[in-house]
Amino acid sequence: MKRPNKKTIVLALAIPLLAGGGYVAYQKATAPTVEQRYKLQALEKGSITQSVSANGTLNPVTLVNVGTQVSGTVRKLYVDFNDQVKQGQILAELDDSLYAAQVHQSDANIASAKASLDLAIASEERMKALFAQEYVSRQELDQAVQARRAAQAQFQQSQAANQKDRANLGYSVIRSPVSGVVVDRQIDVGQTVAASFQTPTLFKIAQDLTAMQIYTSFAEADIGNIKVGQPVKFNVDAFPNRSFKGEVKQMRLNPTTQQNVVTYNVVVAVENPEQILLPGMTAYVNIAVAKHDDVLTVPNAALRYKPAEPKKASSASPLGGPGMMGMGPPPGPGNNAKSGDRQRKKDSASGTVYVLRGGEVVPISVTLGITDNRNTEITSSELKVGDQVVLGENLPDANGSAGSGNLRMRMF
Repeated sequence: MKRPNKKTIVLALAIPLLAGGGYVAYQKATAPTVEQRYKLQALEKGSITQSVSANGTLNPVTLVNVGTQVSGTVRKLYVDFNDQVKQGQILAELDDSLYAAQVHQSDANIASAKASLDLAIASEERMKALFAQEYVSRQELDQAVQARRAAQAQFQQSQAANQKDRANLGYSVIRSPVSGVVVDRQIDVGQTVAASFQTPTLFKIAQDLTAMQIYTSFAEADIGNIKVGQPVKFNVDAFPNRSFKGEVKQMRLNPTTQQNVVTYNVVVAVENPEQILLPGMTAYVNIAVAKHDDVLTVPNAALRYKPAEPKKASSASPLGGPGMMGMGPPPGPGNNAKSGDRQRKKDSASGTVYVLRGGEVVPISVTLGITDNRNTEITSSELKVGDQVVLGENLPDANGSAGSGNLRMRMF
């Protein structure tokens, strides 16, 4: 068997080495840069407004429920939905046959009591004259006086009963207590209404639709930032492209608890000169509780971003970077786990952003201010205008270049 010469052996070994070196060189040449891999955005200053939101319902400032104090069958209706009414205007009439009969009966009772009173007065006068001539005793005179007083009391009682019957007769005519608009009618002709235990509602009248109120509820976490007089912006589904304004009128101190969630009712005053806002509309309320101008802001996407692999904290972050993937300084004397936890205790006013520095992405711990749910104010001095923060990663495509693929490249 013929042995391979040295040239063949060297060539056989060189080919894989050259191929491997070429592949490594190709990987380095085609590997995406840091700017290509990450979605970056430069920090800048601007204004930021923090607000709280809730849903509410539009209602008239004064909504009067018109009822009836007597029972009966509806005989006539004079108004309908959306009708303008004046104070004292007749809205409806109930069948008054029974109440008219009672008035006639009480009139007769008054006449009878008046006749009895006249007789008692005459008897008293005669007894006084006879007593002066000593024809009757003091007891007989006192009895005549008592009979006259009893007849007078009976007459007054009959008058009171007559006033009650006439009032009931008057209640059979339903009148508007205020001037306004009929927003609800709950009766029809021929319907029987009963006022035995509680007053039934026949009509609902909005006194003035040019001034409205929004009844809404805010969580206890937001109620501390709401003050009377704060401006309010809201939208309604009927006019989706239009924004309306209002003002916080009242914060009611009566809390509501549902499923361990405490809310407080907030009343918003709204001017409605065009009367296009209608009772019952759903209002999406937004109250601005804080506004800061010319402050450094960071996109909330940068605060939510976390790298695919944990990185050690940068020296630029204070105290080893609280919240930086849990990588803190090593334990040592005076630096046990409990004391370190107390020193690096996280709260809602802190966060971590990843910043491009020196060609590498490093985590920086920052102190946060107010937010508008898109951007957040940075109140600490670790970052400055122009710093490139990471918003996310560009996924590579199937060929390994930066794009929209299913594979995630690992640079480190």
